[in-house]
Amino acid sequence: MPRFDVTKHPDAIKPLLALSEYVKNCGLEPSLIELVLMRSSQLNGCAYCLDMHSKDARAAGETEQRLYLLQAWREAPFYSPRERAALAWCEAVTRLDPIHGVPDEVYDEVRAQFSAEELIDLNMAVIVINGWNRIAIPSRAEPGSYRPAKH
Repeated sequence: MPRFDVTKHPDAIKPLLALSEYVKNCGLEPSLIELVLMRSSQLNGCAYCLDMHSKDARAAGETEQRLYLLQAWREAPFYSPRERAALAWCEAVTRLDPIHGVPDEVYDEVRAQFSAEELIDLNMAVIVINGWNRIAIPSRAEPGSYRPAKH
């Protein structure tokens, strides 16, 4: 049972909604954004966000195979070098090392695939989903009711 419903306090989530809208329209590939949103939600154990973003990814044309193997993206041959760099960045930022931050090799990999502006947008995607995860998990938002928009 949900503990609280943040949508009943809309002013509290206006900044996250605005950042979500920015990320959605920033110019990065929608499929890449969905993979990042899902991967961060996997790392955080956010059932509500995993339900939402798996539905959005499928509605946007993502394959079941790539979604099923996302946790093992390093071992699976189905992700491009750009997606791999984004997923490595996502993991490093989501699991931010308290002493060393994001490793230089992860930064070097992502910069080989993303411009400086794209990296900022990618980082904003990781930030926004971590924010939503930190609302959905403690509120115990129930997965299952979300319906994706038509594509």
